Amino acid sequence: MMTIEQLVIFVAVAEREHLTRAAEAIRLTPSAVSSSIKKLEAFYGVALFNRVGRRIELTGEGQAFLAEARATVARIQAAELMLSEMGGLERGSLSIHASQTVASYWLPPLLMRFHARYPGIDLSLTIGNTASVAHAVREGIAEIGFVEGRVDDGALSVTPVADDALQIVTAPDHAWADGRLLKPKDLLLSTWVLRETGSGTRQAFEQALLAEGIDLQHLKVVLTFPSNEAVLSATRAGPCAAVVSGIAAESQLHEGLLVKANYRLPTRRFTLLRHKERRASRATEALIAISRER
Repeated sequence: MMTIEQLVIFVAVAEREHLTRAAEAIRLTPSAVSSSIKKLEAFYGVALFNRVGRRIELTGEGQAFLAEARATVARIQAAELMLSEMGGLERGSLSIHASQTVASYWLPPLLMRFHARYPGIDLSLTIGNTASVAHAVREGIAEIGFVEGRVDDGALSVTPVADDALQIVTAPDHAWADGRLLKPKDLLLSTWVLRETGSGTRQAFEQALLAEGIDLQHLKVVLTFPSNEAVLSATRAGPCAAVVSGIAAESQLHEGLLVKANYRLPTRRFTLLRHKERRASRATEALIAISRER
């Protein structure tokens, strides 16, 4: 019969596709991890992993089982968290997912304030984009999420926590670096480097363009990247424009590595995501309260 420990081990190995790293993460020996996986496969007669040379990868059956295993482990962790909270936030854990801009710039000071007040709560932060964060909260993988993109999901509550201004930035030798006032049609003249589909930054920019009657598909997008740092680095190196959060570009604008183009984009909101039907833990309630202080 399957045990909770086997589920935890399976998820750890599946997420890392590496026995040793999984063993280190859950504080077991590689041999114990390997033995647990083999026993699980043998008992149910299902191959969950392919052994390819010195590495392992999920089989089709393993991929299908992973979603259920994650959800089960999450439910078990929620039960453990409920019991630990009876000690008055002296022990416990909190799983947080956040989109990249929020996680890299806005959220860290907030988490440090939380840690100062509740040092016994173990905070786990996973960084994705708006779409992946919403999915994690909806499926119970994360108890709370912070995003900068728009979320339309009836299962989730969406609470504004901060404002953020998008900016168009270029290298100092770009034509727009001279401060000329740009009109919407001017945006079609430059090449662009943008964040990936699913990111809040790209989503907000696309909505701003549509408000001006411009389809993002008409822009000359030459590269897309899954991080703000990559977008900013590519913009410094080439003749392209980019759209990023003001807080993401702040230091490079100050140093003169990038220049802000003279085009006003609308302010967007950072929002907090919670599942409407799941009970908020005391740790979550405390983090929400701290986020509202800001």
